[in-house]
Amino acid sequence: MRGLSGQVGIVAGGGRGIGAATAKRLAEEGACVVIGDIMGDWAREVATEIEGAGGKAIGVDLDGTSPESQQAIVQAALDNYGTLDFYHSNLAGGTEGDIDALNCPLEVLDKSWAINAKSHFIATQAALPVMLERGGGAMIYTSSGAASGASPWQVAYPMTKNAIHALARHVASKWGKKGIRANVICPGVVLTEAVRIHMTEEQVEQALRRVPHERLGDPADIAAAIAFLASQDGAWVNGQVWHVNGGMQMRD
Repeated sequence: MRGLSGQVGIVAGGGRGIGAATAKRLAEEGACVVIGDIMGDWAREVATEIEGAGGKAIGVDLDGTSPESQQAIVQAALDNYGTLDFYHSNLAGGTEGDIDALNCPLEVLDKSWAINAKSHFIATQAALPVMLERGGGAMIYTSSGAASGASPWQVAYPMTKNAIHALARHVASKWGKKGIRANVICPGVVLTEAVRIHMTEEQVEQALRRVPHERLGDPADIAAAIAFLASQDGAWVNGQVWHVNGGMQMRD
């Protein structure tokens, strides 16, 4: 892809799954990648793998719900590579105990809000001033198809994922004239390590029957879309929510 070689980016939540695949794809395209994860050892493992393949990456501990931790990962990008061109905010979680609106405890909603919405807001506050100072950059947020699909089995996760869409559109409309792009990726059913653990074979088969495609998603599918949005090939994409889901949801 054009314009990624030599660029510097952060992948928050990059220790496994979509984040790890994205960090590797970005490095393959020539970007220098700072990988953050609550499991810092996972982030460092991914960085070591990238470096072993000839890429440039470092791994750091990141608590996405902490302003101090978010500021620290931005500073790590500046200290190690001198700038920050894009930030992929890929944090998600907090689904345990998340059921219907009459039975979801408030503490579950609060946890989901912190991980799935507030963390992306804090990431924006940490990264955006640096991008504005350098004259532009890209914020890329991971949401979920759950944000727009009916979810009778959970309420907090889709609610809080929807908040990301409003955040991205705010950032795009407020600072687009200053060179900032902000976009959202909504993955469908992607067979990450976590999904393979938590979904039964029957559930995987049910999901496959629902998608008008020959297979379910792979983390590399999402990584490719994120790499495009970070690159100069995606320079005229701003304020958009992209559904990368094999056609499971078909939306304008």
